[in-house]
Amino acid sequence: MSAGTRRRIVGLLLAGGGLLLSAARVARAAPGTALPRASAVPGGVVVLELPASASGAPPQVRFEGDRVMLLRIGTGWRAIVGIPLAQEPGEIAVEIEQDGRREARRLRIEGKQYAAQYLKVPPRQVDLAPADLARVESEQARIRAALATFTEAPPATLALRPPVGGPRSSSFGLRRFFNQQPRNPHSGMDIAAPVGTPVHAPADGRVVDTGDYFFNGRSIFIDHGQGLVTMYCHLSEVAVRAGDAVRTGQRIGAVGATGRVTGPHLHWGVALNRALVDPALFLAGSAAAAR
Repeated sequence: MSAGTRRRIVGLLLAGGGLLLSAARVARAAPGTALPRASAVPGGVVVLELPASASGAPPQVRFEGDRVMLLRIGTGWRAIVGIPLAQEPGEIAVEIEQDGRREARRLRIEGKQYAAQYLKVPPRQVDLAPADLARVESEQARIRAALATFTEAPPATLALRPPVGGPRSSSFGLRRFFNQQPRNPHSGMDIAAPVGTPVHAPADGRVVDTGDYFFNGRSIFIDHGQGLVTMYCHLSEVAVRAGDAVRTGQRIGAVGATGRVTGPHLHWGVALNRALVDPALFLAGSAAAAR
């Protein structure tokens, strides 16, 4: 574990007692188990260790009312908590219920200053006509529903493969200005590639939904289990349908320039307990082997 990761995770607090948990305790897991790289900042991920209960029953973990990924590792459990980009720095509470007891585990989220990005797009994609605004509002509800998917089966892996090769033309968390007007921060990783470049599934999963959206263009949403959902936007082609099972490396579509874009690229998003987090934390080689 890097020194930077240790500094970020050392802010984990035990509820009530105010005792700091060490970074080593938070990150420890069974040898060889791939966990996302911990980063206790807005848009980051925290890995929280929970002991085995006397009954052996799994705990229930929630953050802001949403279920949190829970993995059995060794004799205990690891809760993998996604932190929303909009989260203010400071303490948050993760609710844990185990053997009939409830606890509010407190974690400290540090601030992070993301860079700004200024983009020029057609005016109709910034100042929306009433019909376009109604369409966007309807689509946002559908996107939120896809990202909120939670299935009980755990992911096959948390070390994801890049869905497409190419340079990252934009970084997660950028504060974006379209035609000089501020908009929501960038919630995914942009990978530049020519139109038609194959896009591959980064891990096993099931297609939750596909669609053609005003901002996101042709898109795919894949459920990998326990609240881990990935999204692929601005595609020129969608090669899967809702309900399809996909395997790691399977071609699911092709890079395009649909929706609100300035050029062909793949927008890759990763959601955890409904929070869009930095995909780089899950990339194979960035993910940490638990120990």
